[in-house]
Amino acid sequence: MEWLFFAIGSAVFAALTSILAKIGIAGVDSNLATAIRTCVVLAMAWGMVFITHTGKGIASISSKSWVFLITSGLATGASWLCYYRALQVGQASKVVPVDKMSTVITIILAFIFLHEDFSFKSLIGIILLTAGTLVMVL
Repeated sequence: MEWLFFAIGSAVFAALTSILAKIGIAGVDSNLATAIRTCVVLAMAWGMVFITHTGKGIASISSKSWVFLITSGLATGASWLCYYRALQVGQASKVVPVDKMSTVITIILAFIFLHEDFSFKSLIGIILLTAGTLVMVL
């Protein structure tokens, strides 16, 4: 159940991120704001590596892992650039639910590429998440 604690933390911090970002980007180009945010995240991530003494593991990362970590980073960057631009021009209460449709997309992609289970319950969840998002943004 450790994962649940961190997942809840992720949700809380993601919510704070949206509100703080919406306030912070007022009068700031969204690309510049994303770059500033990225520098802070980079410093925090490397800070955790040094605090936990896990940097020595870098030499044992496989080529495959490097490729997927780098492409994941590119996807993250593209997501953040889109997210900050959407926040700058739209209402946080509408942008965030659409952004969280990543949950639905992740479930579908996990089924296709990772061969994770997809059940009737998963389908109902996807339908409800999609319907809830549409209700909130339309």
